[in-house]
Amino acid sequence: MTAPVHVSRHPLLLHRLAQLRDQATKPRIFRQLVREMSQMLFLEATQDLRLATHKVHTPLTECSGQHIAEALGLVPILRAGLGMSEAILEMVPTAQVWHLGLFRDHQTLLPVTYYNKLPSKPNIELAFVVDPMLATGGSAVAAVDILKRWGMGRIKFLGLIAAPEGVAALQSAHPEVPIHLAAVDSHLNEHSYIVPGLGDAGDRQFGTR
Repeated sequence: MTAPVHVSRHPLLLHRLAQLRDQATKPRIFRQLVREMSQMLFLEATQDLRLATHKVHTPLTECSGQHIAEALGLVPILRAGLGMSEAILEMVPTAQVWHLGLFRDHQTLLPVTYYNKLPSKPNIELAFVVDPMLATGGSAVAAVDILKRWGMGRIKFLGLIAAPEGVAALQSAHPEVPIHLAAVDSHLNEHSYIVPGLGDAGDRQFGTR
């Protein structure tokens, strides 16, 4: 069975999405929007986390409380995924962060891995692959391939904007991986950029060209 594609319809998220797309949005504001949208999407993507009960001492009495009972990992695809992972880490400071360096060869359009510092064995129970753009899907598919070879059984993908081609590629290669997004756009252009999209998410975050 193919896992669902969750496209958020939250008004606050959609409001920020329009600002994110705007070519006039400066890098500082762009980074802030990425941060806020990433946290909103993470809230929606973690509604099924396992909880455990423990005792809490309030100023008045003792009561029952809950805490997350799973070891979480964030796997940002460098470099554009950094802004998303840093934002999510604010919400779950105990999460581990494992970076994967992947870039798209502009001739072949295939992903090339240049950085991987995963330990020998997984020490997390649920991994979130984070990358703002799911365009061709090549980097996302490669990242999940790497995590599966590492031994991860539970993986989710979090992105901001996707093309239908990227969604189809990730679902075809890894149908059990849920996908959480703010938008699925029209198509990829001849240069494999998402249309209407927002341009290059890494360049716009870090002010490069």
